[in-house]
Amino acid sequence: MGVQDSIADVFRAEYACVVASVLRIVRDIDAAEDVVQEAFAQALDRWPTTGAPERPGAWLLTTARRRAIDRLRRARLADGRADAVAYETALGSSDERPDVADPDTIPDDRLRLIFACCHPALPADSRVALTLRLVGGLTTVEIARAFLVPEPTIAQRLVRAKRSIRERGLVYEVPEGDELAERLPAVLAVVYLVFNEGYAAHTGGALLREDLCAEAIRLGTMLAELMLAEPEVLGLLALMELQASRAAARADDAGQLVLLADQDRARWDRGRIERGLGWLGRAGPIERAGPYQLQAAIAACHARAPSWEATDWPRIVALYARLAAVAPSPVVELNRAAAIGMAEGAAAGLAALDRVDAAPLRAYHLLPAARADFLRRLGRRAEAAVQYRAALELVDNARERAFLAARLAECETAAGDRKESSSC
Repeated sequence: MGVQDSIADVFRAEYACVVASVLRIVRDIDAAEDVVQEAFAQALDRWPTTGAPERPGAWLLTTARRRAIDRLRRARLADGRADAVAYETALGSSDERPDVADPDTIPDDRLRLIFACCHPALPADSRVALTLRLVGGLTTVEIARAFLVPEPTIAQRLVRAKRSIRERGLVYEVPEGDELAERLPAVLAVVYLVFNEGYAAHTGGALLREDLCAEAIRLGTMLAELMLAEPEVLGLLALMELQASRAAARADDAGQLVLLADQDRARWDRGRIERGLGWLGRAGPIERAGPYQLQAAIAACHARAPSWEATDWPRIVALYARLAAVAPSPVVELNRAAAIGMAEGAAAGLAALDRVDAAPLRAYHLLPAARADFLRRLGRRAEAAVQYRAALELVDNARERAFLAARLAECETAAGDRKESSSC
């Protein structure tokens, strides 16, 4: 791996931590991001010559904080304001972490940053987009794909969120009591979207981005430790652990996609499964479950099944119906249709898919991919090929593209053979 690639990896891994630390000094999001970008630019300038330091994250953090101090000092000299450097005296102790045992503190700068970004004064979609950018380190393109909306829409949300924080004078601080609970739904949405971007990477050559999955699970674990009485926090952590348990089996030795039906369940991480089932059990009765707890219950059906054929598909269909009532969305209906196809046959699944509102999913490759699979299973290969082509036009991940292309070739070959046989 070259120095440029190494710096890119460090950027992804350390961005949120460095931004969060600098933000505690400068108290302005744009200024914090500018300072961090300057630090990474300095790394790009120096590391190719000097080599990467032994602890690149610490180097970047130190460099960024020094630049933040310099910025505050210049502001003090320009404005004659002593309070511009009010935080300088605290820098010597800023590396100290709060006591994890103290229930009134959140023991990580990034988690503090999540709650700060999820201020109730901001629109819900802006909260999530801003937190994904600052904490998850996702690009605007990645956030747009996570939301299934155009990239300019996300860019506008980020600009509006930063402007609103600045104009309203919202303080970067840890919420407490009722205010913390009010921000929780947006925080959970952020953590899960970060996990999803890692578990099913939309772009690039890898199916999985373990750094994002690990970060989301780490943040979810911290939330669970701090808020053990919140069923949805426990449900989300259970969901992520159960899904992550299948990570090693999702690709073959060549890195190609392996569907859940074909996965070697011996490769599933039993430790993650046990942790996930444990968190789900602590979340409480399913009758009063929220969306994350219900999704975890669905994942648990797969985790408990010894084989694809032994999966309790009727229960999964019922859980999706409950999920659709609690948190209706076209994606939920799409997944429910897929489950119906497994429980009742491809024709029933195709009929259920026809009832899904396709308009919000027009850029979502899994809609035509699901339709293609039902048609393929019904022997309607020419129609399936049309849907596989549509899915290929929408997907960016190289591994998923390879899988869909292989299925398309299979259908085209079968359709061609059938046509030749009919003409004889």
